[in-house]
Amino acid sequence: MNPRRKDHDFGKAVWSLIFSLLCIALASLPAKANDEANTIPNGTILPVRLNSTISSAKCKPSHRIAGKIMQDVPLPTGAKIRKGSEVVGHIVQVTPATGSHGASVSLQFDKLITANQAYPITTDLRAIASFMEVMAAQTPPIGPGEGDVYDWLTTVQVGGDVVYGVGGPVTRGENSDDVVGKAIRGGALSHVKTNADAKCRGAIDGDDRLQALWVFSSDACGTYGLAHIRIAHAGRTDPRGVIILATTAHHLKIAEGAGILLRVIVRGNSLGASR
Repeated sequence: MNPRRKDHDFGKAVWSLIFSLLCIALASLPAKANDEANTIPNGTILPVRLNSTISSAKCKPSHRIAGKIMQDVPLPTGAKIRKGSEVVGHIVQVTPATGSHGASVSLQFDKLITANQAYPITTDLRAIASFMEVMAAQTPPIGPGEGDVYDWLTTVQVGGDVVYGVGGPVTRGENSDDVVGKAIRGGALSHVKTNADAKCRGAIDGDDRLQALWVFSSDACGTYGLAHIRIAHAGRTDPRGVIILATTAHHLKIAEGAGILLRVIVRGNSLGASR
C-alpha cells in the first residue's frame, strides 16, 4: 500500500474518533440555562391572553385551547420565556346547567411552546379578567395633553395597582408609597403579594423575585369583569392542574382576548390550599 495513502487513512480514522468522542461529551453536558423545561421554578407566573373562547355551549372534552404569553417571563437562571410563546391545553369536562345549578367548564393547560419546542407544564389559575378589563388596564384614565408622552401616562392594573408610565414604579392602589414593582414596555414586573381575602399566596419558598404580571396587580386573585363566573377549583389541589370555572347562569362563556395569570406548579413540592 502506498505509505501516503496509509497515513491519509490513519488520519481520517483519528479525526473520526475525535469527532465521535466530542459528540458524546457534548451530549453528556447539562441542559443549557435557557431550557425552560428545567428552569421554570415552582410559583412562576405566566401572563397569558386567551386565543380561544371557552364556552359551555360549544366546547367538548379534548377541545384544544391556547393562549399567548404577553410579556417576557424572567427566570432565576437569567433565561426568559419569550413574549409570544404559546401555552396550550384542553377542555377536560363540560357540565351543563341543571335546575338551580349553573354550567361549569373544566380545563387544563399542560404545554408551553417556545422557540419551536414543546415543554410539559402543570399550572393553577390565580386570576382571570375579561377582554374589557384587559383593555381598560392598558388605557390611561386621563388622555394625553399637549406635549404628553403616551407611554409615560398613568394606568391602573386589573386589581387596582397603579402604573406610573413605562420605566416608572408600580404601587399599591390604596397606598402610593408602597412600591411593588416597576413598569416596562407592554407590562409590569412586580413582587407577587398575598390576597388573604381571596386566598391567594404571595412569594413561594421565599422566592420574592420580580415576576411578569402584564396588566395584573401584584395581589390580583379571582375573576374580574366576568359577571356570575367564579373559579370553583384553581388546580392547586387534586385534581392538580385542572381548573374549574363555574357560573350561576345557564351558559358559561369567556371570550377570546381574556387575560389570565397561570402559576406553575412543580410536582412533589409541599403546597397549601391557596393559589
